[in-house]
Amino acid sequence: MEFIEQLKLKASQNKKRIVLPEGLEERTLKAADVILGEGFAEIILIGNPEKVKTEAGKMGLQNIDKATVVDPENHDKLDSYTDLMVEIRKSKGLTKEDALQLIKNPLFLAVMMIKAGDADGEVAGADNATGDVLRPAFQYVKTAPGISVVSGAFIMILKDKEFGEDGMMVFADCAVHPNPTAEELAEIAVSTGQTTRAIAGFEPKIAMLSFSTKGSAKHEMVDKVVKATELAKQQAPDMKIEGELQSDAAIIPAIGQKKAPGSEIAGQANVLVFPTLETGNIAYKLVQRMGHAEAIGPILQGMAAPINDLSRGCSVSDIVNLVAITANQAAGTV
Repeated sequence: MEFIEQLKLKASQNKKRIVLPEGLEERTLKAADVILGEGFAEIILIGNPEKVKTEAGKMGLQNIDKATVVDPENHDKLDSYTDLMVEIRKSKGLTKEDALQLIKNPLFLAVMMIKAGDADGEVAGADNATGDVLRPAFQYVKTAPGISVVSGAFIMILKDKEFGEDGMMVFADCAVHPNPTAEELAEIAVSTGQTTRAIAGFEPKIAMLSFSTKGSAKHEMVDKVVKATELAKQQAPDMKIEGELQSDAAIIPAIGQKKAPGSEIAGQANVLVFPTLETGNIAYKLVQRMGHAEAIGPILQGMAAPINDLSRGCSVSDIVNLVAITANQAAGTV
């Protein structure tokens, strides 16, 4: 069974409520129709109910009537959500009047539904920039306890099955944080290990990547990775974490044993944690395009509830797949 089909099966056994704030966007509606037809999640669409019905009718969608549709301009939780917004942001000077305007924005409404316990997760970004999707999430849902940084992981499904777990690896951070400190990089490593367990379904062997292996180069950028490795091991003593390693030492057994003899992880890593966003983003795109790998994500890590961001160039299947991942995150609390 393919990876995504396994995720859908798991999600169907414990259905979660996933809110799609871009409820009138064409690909989002088509994806919602597929999800509702397959039955692996409950869907909440934000949009004018009549417009949603009309658009679904034009596209010949058969399952949209199974969705809960919330009108951002007129719903029965308007006052309770705005009161909650004010309570959370009163120290920032948010007034009731300001909150009444913000709550009409579907991206703010979606996160308030999650905060109030009326939804379990969110997928957005087909029609909105990443910053617009994440800003309400950072302000109201915030990060998980003990985590100060949000990061983005990609599950990479490779054609060469010799790498990772039968060709499956997890890369992070490839989507969010440009230049993490050692402390933040440690948190990213631990969060990625948790994602690997909950979503990818295998035990993480985490390589903290650098341009140095075990002291072969001296530089402050190497020092950051060394410190991050130590901190990550302290935070998650139950996880296998090794650093600093060059990428070939992390994934090629002969090179790993030569450069880091005796390591449990060198040459066998299935999780790669990159020292900066630019290295992670460049790496996953090169592997995806030149290695003809499938890149599933980004899966946002570190939020107090699962909120995931799409590319504006996403396909219907991309949305369906990310909802499956989000539903599993909601069930497993990544």
